[in-house]
Formats: sequence, structure tokens, C-alpha cells
Amino acid sequence: MSNTLKLPLESLKLNVDLAGFEFPVAPELPDTILGQSRAQSALEFGVAMRNPGYNIFVMGEPGLGRLSMITNHLYAQAKTLPAPSSYAYVDNFDNPREPVAIELPAEHGSTLSKDIEKLIDNLLATFPAIFESPTYQQKKGAIERHYNQYYNDAIDLVDKKAQTLSIALFREGESISFAPIQDNKALNEDQFTQLPLSEREIFHKHVEALEEYLSDVLLELPQWRRAMVEKIKQLDTDTISLAIEPLFSKLNDSYQNIDDVITFLAEIKKSLSNTIADYLMPGRTPEPQDNTAKRLLLTELYAPNILVDNQQESGAPVVYEPHPIYQNLFGRIEYVSDQGALVTNYRRICAGSLHKANGGYLILDAEKLLNYPFVWDGLKRALQSGRIEIESPYSDLGINTITLKPEVIPLNVKVILVGSRDIYYLLEELDDEFNEMFKILADFDNYIPRNDESMQRFILLMIKQAADSGAKPLTRTAIECLIEHSCRLSENQHHFSARIKDSLEIIAEASLFCQRDNQQVCDRAHIEQALAAREHRNGRMPENILEEMLVGTILIDTEGESIGKVNGLTVLEVGCSSFGAPVRITTSVYPGSRGIVDVEREVELGQAIHSKGVMILSGYLGHTYAQQFPLAISGSIAIEQSYGYIDGDSASLAELCCLISALTRMPIKQTFAVTGSINQYGEVQAVGGVNEKIEGFFRLCQARGLNGQHAVIIPAANKRNLMLKQEVIDAVAKGLFAVYAVSRVDETLELLTGQPAGVLDGEGLYPEDSINFKAISRLKEISDMATDEEDKEEGI
Repeated sequence: MSNTLKLPLESLKLNVDLAGFEFPVAPELPDTILGQSRAQSALEFGVAMRNPGYNIFVMGEPGLGRLSMITNHLYAQAKTLPAPSSYAYVDNFDNPREPVAIELPAEHGSTLSKDIEKLIDNLLATFPAIFESPTYQQKKGAIERHYNQYYNDAIDLVDKKAQTLSIALFREGESISFAPIQDNKALNEDQFTQLPLSEREIFHKHVEALEEYLSDVLLELPQWRRAMVEKIKQLDTDTISLAIEPLFSKLNDSYQNIDDVITFLAEIKKSLSNTIADYLMPGRTPEPQDNTAKRLLLTELYAPNILVDNQQESGAPVVYEPHPIYQNLFGRIEYVSDQGALVTNYRRICAGSLHKANGGYLILDAEKLLNYPFVWDGLKRALQSGRIEIESPYSDLGINTITLKPEVIPLNVKVILVGSRDIYYLLEELDDEFNEMFKILADFDNYIPRNDESMQRFILLMIKQAADSGAKPLTRTAIECLIEHSCRLSENQHHFSARIKDSLEIIAEASLFCQRDNQQVCDRAHIEQALAAREHRNGRMPENILEEMLVGTILIDTEGESIGKVNGLTVLEVGCSSFGAPVRITTSVYPGSRGIVDVEREVELGQAIHSKGVMILSGYLGHTYAQQFPLAISGSIAIEQSYGYIDGDSASLAELCCLISALTRMPIKQTFAVTGSINQYGEVQAVGGVNEKIEGFFRLCQARGLNGQHAVIIPAANKRNLMLKQEVIDAVAKGLFAVYAVSRVDETLELLTGQPAGVLDGEGLYPEDSINFKAISRLKEISDMATDEEDKEEGI
């Protein structure tokens, strides 16, 4: 039987022959990603659906070309669509804390900004020069003269009355004084003091009467002054209005079809009267200002903050946000320090990725999105409400870092989330709203069926990658080696690995060795050299474990026979590398009814699937051996010198064989190593990592010296997964090593013990010299012992 179970050389590896395939120098690649037709069609459907909720979740592991497929398709689609509106924020002159959003056609953002800059330049050229013009000065002088005439007429009345009382009236600016007259001459202070007291008293009485009269005639002086100020202010307003009207007339004509801009220009025009009066009139500011300061002032007041200005020829925007924190996604408001206080205004509002992608497509990494606080909930709110609101995500925590509340902007965006399967199913389970907003799933396959079409496309892709990256041209044998390696990554002779990125990286690494050898083409040898170098870089851990096995620190026998001991095979994963390593599995069996104890589970190192595999052993023993009597057995199974967590049921075949060896006292050949899982009926099932497991045991045997007896037993279902290294195949060809494929437990027992397992005869009995007969006999003996013990206890 052993010869029929031994695998031939051609089964151990897929040898690719690309004879007959095309190898163009400058290949044209299809638009679709190799082997991802399902995901491609889902993406196309999701992009075409414009209804709400048809956002897309692209599911798959990194390295499958997810982002490349998305961006290539979206950029091609976006060019066929019109560019969406541009948006800007402007000052709300009635409430500066709530800036106003204005919508503009594409490419009009920069145009509006330049027009407002030109308007500011024109304002600075016009003001304050317009107030120094003769026309303005003449009108202002007329108003002032009219006021002065009122004042002069009133003073003249007082002067006439004073003359009748022989008193002179003197005016010094706004001051008025009186002096007595003698001999037609006004007396000075010294002369006045020389007058008789009676005359001086009469003079004072007359002055009091004149002052009362002066107050009466000047009673309306404040009203006259207010009227003058109002007239001058109206003159200023009319002058300003007349001066700025031509400046706005052209702007209104340019933007007559854009309602938001027309409203904005009207608000500027209304506000300019006060601004010019306050800052651009002569003598209004305490200190004279140069044009730079005035321009900065006007810019801060009127220049629009262009949030997004889409270009017409670019079509709809496609935005990938690599760092989706809240501020990067929804926008933020910046602050500056002004004399120790943080201040802001509408010009410090910054756009987020949602603003930039509005009207187009936004690509986000799902894992990063969920890692940052408030972002996922904020994105859902934005998609559900159809608007972008710039706010502080920390306000609910009592940390108010915002002083503005910008007007919301309508949102129309298609969101594409890129994430792993774990994240997708987690969101689907924990968030009831997830499926309502992301109705399209683009599921990336991990494997690509290997056929003539996919192999031809793989060839074209490798050739183009070599040309685009500047690597040396690939030979046919180099591409054959890349296909073989891709099949090894997929652990299937009939599938490529969908991780095309790994093959592209190998081309770059092989090109380095090609340059060192001064070769003009990259051959198979260079690909193999790159793969060997990669394995060496990641090989510290497997080398250390092999060394510990060779010096006896880790106990693994590769010679002789032992009872209750078998070599199992495991795959260890450290970082991004994985490798196989043999382990010793031991069992002990003794009378009792405790059952089979999984030592790994008892110490909480065995994970659920491994524990399940051990529990299946009891089912197999009961089904195969204990049909005529109760199954009463005590035993323990341990994976020796294992100090970490163990999962998977790939050791269950080895554990069962080891258990039967301990039960029947039949030794197991230590030149064998075993991997495979079983079911309760003794059928051997496929396992993962079969190539690494075989190579791990091979390395140990090779280091100790191959003797032709060393071999590995694998499930027959894993034959299609074999992509072994050439050194293993060479050893098999020389008869120094062997790989056996089994489909039942009995086949494995016969290989390990060299004894027949036995087949049931017509009476339902096994031959007396068979393994199964000895197992039944031993189990019945233990069962009888347990029954006798129970009878004794009952008798007592």
C-alpha cells in the first residue's frame, strides 16, 4: 500500500511551461484588474447608481490591488461627468459669527477672488482721493458756509443790541466777550477798573442781559450743527455711492446669473459706506495708514475664502484621504493669537476631504476611519442629512474650541470604503445603519483561477511592470518562476495568488541582482535569487528553532521507533513571514473513565478549533472500536515544548495515531511526520500550510542526514496544494525523502507502524494481528476493568 500512497515527482509541484503564449514588448493591459471580475462589476454598478445609500464597501485584504482598481475606474468615470460647483465662504456682515456659503460654477472661484482683489485696488485708488477733489470740497464748503451764516446772523443781532447799550462785542473763534465803549472806543481792562463803581455795575447788568440774549439767539445752535453733520454725512454717502457705482456695475454684469454672488456684492456695497467712512477718509484714523495696511483690512473684510474651486476640464473630483481624522474630513477653523487671545474669522475656515470630493467620489480606509473618534458617526450624519457642517467634535465633551458656525454646504458624494473582511462583518453586525448607507459590496477574491486567459494576462502585467519600473526585461523562464511562486502563495496548483503586488515587488528585487550580474535580461535564476534572499532576511527564527532541534534543546526524533510519540507538523507565523516546524506529540493511556484530556486546553493554551479536533478523537474511538461495549478510557494528549497558543485541528490525525500507539503499545516510526485533520468516521481532511510543514520537517532531516526512510504524511485532499521547493523535489527524486497522501486513518496507521490496520470481516471482526483488533481488545479490557470496579463499589 505504501507505494500506492507515495506521491510521484510531478505531483509535488506545478511546473509551468509558457511555450505558445505571447510576450509583447509593449503590452496593452485591459481596464479590469486580473481575476477580480466580481468586484469590478460591483464597483461599476455602485458608481452608476445615483440613488442615496448606494455607497460602496470594497472588501479584501491589502495587496490585492483594491486601491488601483478603484482609482483607475473612478478617474475614467469622473472625466465623463461635469465638474461640480465651487464653494466659498464670505463674511456675514449682520452676524460675523455665522459666515455665509456661496455656490459658484466650476472655475469661478479664482475668478471671483481676483475680481474682489481688483475691486479692493480700485477702492484704494478712489478713496480717500475722492474726498480731496474740488467738487467734494466745494459742496462741503457750501454746507459749512450755510451753517456759519446762521451763526453769524445770530451774533450780529447780539452785536446790534450791544451797540445800543454802548458795549462792544468781540469774537475770537468760538469765544465771545464784551467791553464798554467811551468816546467810540472800547475800554481795556485797566481803563475799565478806573470807571466809577456805578458805571461798572451798570455794565455788568448789561452784559448779563446780552449773554441771556446770546443764549436765546444761539438756542438752535446744536440743531444747526447736527443738520450740518447730517448734510456732510449725506454728502459723504452720496459721494461714496457715486464713486463705487461704476466699480460694481461691471461686477454685477459679470455675475448676473449667479444669485449668491449678486447677493454677496450687494452686501459688500451696503457695508462699504461705513467702512470707507471709518477707514478711508482723511483724518478719520488716529494714525495715518499706508496702502498695505488698508489693503489688508479690506481683504480681511471682503475677500472671499475660496473653499473649493473645481476645474471644468477635470470633471468630477476623485479624492483619497489617507489620514481621515475629523478635521481632515469635515474641515476645520484655524485661529491666530492677537495679544494673547485666540481669534478667527471666515477666512480661516479650511476645507476638508468631503468639501473637495463634493459632487464626486471620496475614497477612505475603513480601518483608519474607525480608529479616530467621532469620525464614523460624523460621516454617517453627513451622508444621511446630505450636508457638510463644520463643527467642533469635542463640544459635547465641554471643550468648546469654535467661535464660528459656518453655513452648511449641500453634500452629494459617493463614498468608497476600503477595508478587510473582518471590518465589513463587524460593521454589518454592530451598526444597523451600515447596510442602509453602504448597499454595494465589492468583494475581492484572494485567488485567481489559473487558465490560459489569466496566464496570458499575468504575462502582460509582469512585462509592463518591468518596463514601467525601469527593471530589466523578463525572460520566459523568469515569468514561469513568478507564476509558480504566485501559485505557491495561493497554496494551489490551479490558482494564482490575488496578491499581484507581491510578484511586482519580486521583479524589483530580482532586477537588483540582475544589475549586479551586469545582465541585460532578468532570468529565472534572478527571480530565485530574490526569493532566496527574501527567505534569508526573514529566516532568523526558523534557523534558531532548527539549531535548538539539532543540539537537543527541542526534542524531535527522526530515527527509530517510539510508543506514544509522533512527529506532528505546525506552521509558525512571525510578523509577515511563516515557516513550518515539526513538534513532538505524546500520549499516555491508562485504565479509567476520565476520557481524553487535552493538556493544551487544560492550561488554556489550546484554542477552540484545536480543542474541537481533540474531542473528535473520542467520537472516532467510539464509532470504530466501542460498538459492543462502553468506551471507558483515560488518557492525555500534549504537544511537547509548546509554550504559546495553539489553534487549528491539523494535528488531530497525528494525535489519533499517537493515541492508538499508546493504547496498543505498537511503536511509531520516528522517520515520519504527520499532518491532517480527521472526522469522527476516520476520513482525513485537508489542512493549511502544507508546503511549509513538509519543508520544515525536511530541513531537520536534511541537517541530520537523509537516509531514504524520512517521509511526510499529508491528506490526499492537499495534493493540489503542493508547491514544494526544488531541494525537496530533488531529494524525493534521489529516493532520500518521500511524501505520502492518505485519505483514511487506517492508511496512516499502516505507514507509521508498518503493521496492517485490519479490515472487518463478514462477522464484523478484525484480524487478530491487526492494529484495530489490538485497539478493540485493549479498550474492552479497560472497559471490563472499569465494570468490575463499579461492581465492587456497589457491593460495598
